[in-house]
Amino acid sequence: MGVFNLGPKIYMGPGTLVAVLNGLKRFFIVTDEFMRASKKVRYITEAVDEVGGDSLIFSGVKPDPDTHIIAAGVKEAASFRPDCIVAFGGGSVIDVAKAIRFFGKERIGDCFLAIIPTTSGTGSEVSNYSVITDAEKMVKYPLTSDLLLPDAAILDASLVMSVPPSVTADTGIDVLTHAVEAFVSKGHTDFSDAMAEKAIKLVCGNLHTVYLKPDDYDARQAMHNASCMAGVAFSNAGLGLNHAMAHALGAVFHIPHGRANGILLPYVMMFNAGCTTKLTPAAERYAQIASFLDLDTSALRPAALSVIRSIRSLIGKINIPTSIGAAGIGRDEFEAKLGRLADAAMEDACRASNPTDSKREDILHIYRGAFCGRYLV
Repeated sequence: MGVFNLGPKIYMGPGTLVAVLNGLKRFFIVTDEFMRASKKVRYITEAVDEVGGDSLIFSGVKPDPDTHIIAAGVKEAASFRPDCIVAFGGGSVIDVAKAIRFFGKERIGDCFLAIIPTTSGTGSEVSNYSVITDAEKMVKYPLTSDLLLPDAAILDASLVMSVPPSVTADTGIDVLTHAVEAFVSKGHTDFSDAMAEKAIKLVCGNLHTVYLKPDDYDARQAMHNASCMAGVAFSNAGLGLNHAMAHALGAVFHIPHGRANGILLPYVMMFNAGCTTKLTPAAERYAQIASFLDLDTSALRPAALSVIRSIRSLIGKINIPTSIGAAGIGRDEFEAKLGRLADAAMEDACRASNPTDSKREDILHIYRGAFCGRYLV
């Protein structure tokens, strides 16, 4: 039996927040200290005032949020007893808000979950995923459950106009990775394909533009929409080996998640397609991407390679490192932790929907190729 979940109601553009919050009274706002200190959180509190509600701000979110942050958030929310949790921030903030409602359900009770992303990257505003870090083990755990799905998502490009180029690049390539992995996933359907295809087109047509011209509103909104579409796609189709390996790489070496995805993406695609060994069924899916991006489709191998080369070119244009070594990781440290990386990737739930089966030695091989920046045969 196939299932496609469209997820939360999506509101696009400015001026929609009051309509979303109207009728609710107690708002638990999840954000980070920068959003509070910079007073950007007024975007929420002013709307709360307008609907006559009360609010409490939880600004304890940090990058790679761990179980201690979730526990602290659940404790504060349980004391406040909100009827609405509002996430205002990037992927870490959204993951925390979703986890607070999920793990705190018995103490907090039923409450509405509204997500307002301030980066165009995670797609978490419409996904059934939340990624939590075990700080002691240096492992990221992707949680997946339809109970993690938000109720509403607000896509307002005005909130991402000031995002710096490096963050634009990292989050934008994360969107592309979500869409590509969903498109080739074992769990893809016609419905997820439609979302993934449009997201890929939007990223390839707009990411370099917003990197060079941060104040291009139309391109920003296009990337915001692409992030959401990719989130719908992977929430239904699943992700793959790239995310499994990126979760491990980010947890061990503290590389931002989107950047870790971007570094690994061409190498994982080469493995999935079998371009250096024997072509796999995934190569046909990559060839379909080449077709709708108007790349070389003269034959299966050139088509798959044209997509990989195009993505690697885009990664270079937005100044994402094209190898793990170029990201500042020394060879000795990398080799010392390589076994831990491979073990964590093997255990990651995202690997299950990867189109090409992988063994531990395959993952070691891909990591080594990505470290030196070569496709190892």
